[in-house]
Amino acid sequence: MVKFSSSEVRDILISMLVIAGIFAYVLTEKNINAAISVLPITLIAVGLGFVLHELAHKFVAIHYGFWAEYKLWVEGLVLAIVTSIFGFVFAAPGAVYIHGEYISDEQNGKISLAGPLTNIVLAIIFFGLIPVFAFNEILLYIATLGFTINSFLALFNLIPFSVLDGAKIFRWNPIIWGLTAAVAFIMTFNQFVSQLIF
Repeated sequence: MVKFSSSEVRDILISMLVIAGIFAYVLTEKNINAAISVLPITLIAVGLGFVLHELAHKFVAIHYGFWAEYKLWVEGLVLAIVTSIFGFVFAAPGAVYIHGEYISDEQNGKISLAGPLTNIVLAIIFFGLIPVFAFNEILLYIATLGFTINSFLALFNLIPFSVLDGAKIFRWNPIIWGLTAAVAFIMTFNQFVSQLIF
């Protein structure tokens, strides 16, 4: 059974609220009043993607018998807040810390893959909801934003650099990394092209 400490629940909730707030602030072009009204939308479209990404890491790590806990990174939250002032978001609010006697490249790769895969699945779900929610402007915005943000989160985390998920996945299996990154790239790139055209 997966257990959560009180400090872990606190860290997840703080991270989720701050990330959703920052995205709301940037999406409303730094209008604080508008950002507050958009916050419930970004909590669903952005916050959900962030939390489920991290929980996917945790669940797979626990499946392999490792200790895993999400911990807030204050410096990362501050960086996200500072970058939002300049109109973009670089979010690294925390991470799932994993401990065990020996974690193989395969186990580490699969634990890392769980996060971006979760964002891809969420993006597909939100994409499928776009025509269903076409009758309501707010629901349509949630679905569209959910697709956009989760596609981007998957692609960003798949960058094979340093501590990002992509580096660990690539080290384990470059083919799986390439296929997953290609899917995330196509999803992200297609929606950027759509925005440019329409």
